[in-house]
Order: sequence, then structure tokens, then C-alpha cells
Amino acid sequence: MTIYHFVGIKGSGMSALAQILHDMNYNVQGSDVEKHFFTQVALEEAGIKILPFNKNNIQPGLTIIAGNAFPDTHEEIEEATRLGLPIIRYHKFLGDFMKNFTSIAVTGAHGKTSTTGLLAHVLTGANPTAYLIGDGTGRGNKLAEYFAFEACEYRRHFLSYHPDYCIMTNIDFDHPDYFASLDDVFSAFQEMSLQVRKGIFACGDDEQLQKVQAKVPVVFYGFGEENDFQARNVIKSTSGTTFDVFVRNTFYNTFTIKSYGDHNILNALSVIAVCHYEDIDASIVQEQLLTFGGVKRRFTEKQIGDQVIIDDYAHHPTEIKATIEAARQKYPDKEIIGVFQPHTFTRTQTFLDDFASSLNLADQVYLCEIFGSAREIHGKLSIEDLQAKVDGAIILNEDDTNILKDHHDGVLIFMGAGDIQKFQKAYEMQL
Repeated sequence: MTIYHFVGIKGSGMSALAQILHDMNYNVQGSDVEKHFFTQVALEEAGIKILPFNKNNIQPGLTIIAGNAFPDTHEEIEEATRLGLPIIRYHKFLGDFMKNFTSIAVTGAHGKTSTTGLLAHVLTGANPTAYLIGDGTGRGNKLAEYFAFEACEYRRHFLSYHPDYCIMTNIDFDHPDYFASLDDVFSAFQEMSLQVRKGIFACGDDEQLQKVQAKVPVVFYGFGEENDFQARNVIKSTSGTTFDVFVRNTFYNTFTIKSYGDHNILNALSVIAVCHYEDIDASIVQEQLLTFGGVKRRFTEKQIGDQVIIDDYAHHPTEIKATIEAARQKYPDKEIIGVFQPHTFTRTQTFLDDFASSLNLADQVYLCEIFGSAREIHGKLSIEDLQAKVDGAIILNEDDTNILKDHHDGVLIFMGAGDIQKFQKAYEMQL
């Protein structure tokens, strides 16, 4: 029996896929850099072997699953080529794997991970479900009927997939190191739309998604009256959100979620629409929505002393705004403090003014040095350029986070897609 060897197993999608195959009784191992990533915890708990990168890891009998971030010149991939082993890129493997199930892709510029997590949780309450979430969580099930998975638009990777259904949360300009413009992003989603086999569930409040053409039915959800699935009579509180769902202007049912902000209502609405189409009983959906615990690094909260500390992946102006608004709904009487680490120089440069206006929604802002990606280590821009545009922003040093202690009874939101956790960890050590 072959052993699947993952080159770059700590990547969020790779880690999740390794867990899925392990759950389905395949032999799985992998390699990566020795730096600790939160995605490796689940691998270690499952007993999946993680090796440091080394060409000697590659032996006859392996099937190589290669992460998208690693070129063909990577030492392990070169060695596998030399030995004549099968080498399959992550997105190609996933594209073939999903053919075994009713597959539901979740894509969009924002909200993919939270929506995939919620969809997987709700479907699991109704039928055996396998799922791959972009926070590094994967679950396999040999009896699975459904496969819910996150499909990333970056470098058009999602064009490797031909899912049965697709949820499209929104189209926004992001990844400026790859996409040239909003029109370029739209063209990728348009191409993806033509690959969906049964139906698309698109947010009708998003004007870009309204323009999508497809060969299958497109069902719209949102707050606007022209949507097929509409949220009405929204009641927001410090414990969550309740809303009525109307299907083509006919009352369907009332649902409650334990999360905050309009973006989470829309995420839930997309899942409700999919379940309605798959004839899953509304009572199961209601129950599962109430027991959803969230996904990793998405509004993940802890209380330390008199402060609430939130870890969030927000790294685009739209996401920062949504996260701060969610915090305001849950903690209307507390000071909201944003601790933000920009992710990539190209993104920071492109959205400099938008980042500033989103961050200015917080009561106080601390900024961390820009995190370059593997593709760009430095840029002409510096964190001071963003600081100059954010009212009263202070630059935070990992070695001295004591200043955050001044915010008694405050809500500290650590936001970013780089290694913002090291700042949070440093501060928690101080506490």
C-alpha cells in the first residue's frame, strides 16, 4: 500500500488533506520547515509523522503530494522526479478526490474558512461528511456522502475543481501580487462558475457576483429583497444574532447563530440555502447552527485578567472592518484595541488608505512590522507609512508589549495572516 508523502505538510490545505487521508486509513507522512505552525497540532495529535525537509525522506514506494508553494526545483520534488515517483500537486489531487462525493466548494475573497467550517458542521448533523477547512482542519469519512471544502482563488488554483455545488461569498480585489485588478479577479470567478455541475449559491448583495454567468442555476442569498433566500427581522444582541429566512418572499424559518456581524448572517444564509436545496430538515440546521464553535483564528477569544483577547486572521480592509464591527456588537461598552500586522508589501501598498480607514474604526491601534511572504521579502513601503494614516497609531515591538496592559477591561484584537501570534504570545507571557 502506497505511503502519501506531503511536501509542505504544515500548509493549511495540506495539513487538512493529510488528516482526511489518515482518517480514511491511508498511510500518510510529510515534511516541512522546522518552525512551529498552528496547523501541525492536529497532525501531531493524529500521530502523523512530520519530518524536516531532506531529500533523503524520499524513498521508493511513496506517492508525493506537493504543496503549491514549492517549486519543481525543491530538493524533495527533484529527488522524487529522479526516482520516477508519482508527483501530484495539491489542487490536482483534491480535484480528483472530490469526485467520490457530492462536493460543495466554498470560495470568495472573504469568509471562505468560516463558511466552510459552518457548512461542514451543519452537514455533519444530517449525513456523514468529509471536509477540508482552510484553518488546517480536515476530517475524512469512508462513508461520507458530502465533501465540503475551501476553494482558494489565489493564482486561480480553484480552476482545478469541478464541484457539484459552489458557495460564492463575495468578489473583492485582493492578492495584488497576482491579480491585476478587480476585473481580473472577476474573470477567475466567472471561469470557476462555468465548472460547477449542479448549482451556485451566490451572495446577491455583492454587485460583482450579480454579473456571474453559469450553465447551472444561480441561487442568490442576502439582505436585499431581490434575493432568493433573504434574511429579515434581524435581532442582534451580545449573545448572538437571530433572523428570519424568507425563500422567494415566503417565510421559511427562524434561525439563531452564536456569532456577530452581518458577514456571519450571510455565511449562515448560504449554508441554509444549500441545506434547503439538499432537503435537509430545518430543525437539524437550527440545532447545528447553535452548536457551531467557530474555526481556528477567526474571532477566537480568551479572557485573561480583565481583558478579552481575540485572535483573528483579518488581513484585508474589508475583513478588519467586519471583525471590529463584530467586536462592537458583542462588547458594546468596552474599548476596542486593534493590534494589526500587515501581510505582504504588495497588499499593504495597494490598500494603504483602505487599511487606515478600517483600522480607524478601533478606539486605539497598534501596528506590527509588515510580514513579507515567501514571494517578497521586502518592499519600498514601511510600517511608518501606514502609521501616518491611522489616528494615534503606535508601533508595537515584540520585545516590549507591556503598553497593552494599559487598556484595562479592553478588547484586544490581534489581526493578521503572518506571524501576528508571536506578538500575542509575547504579550500573554508578560501577563
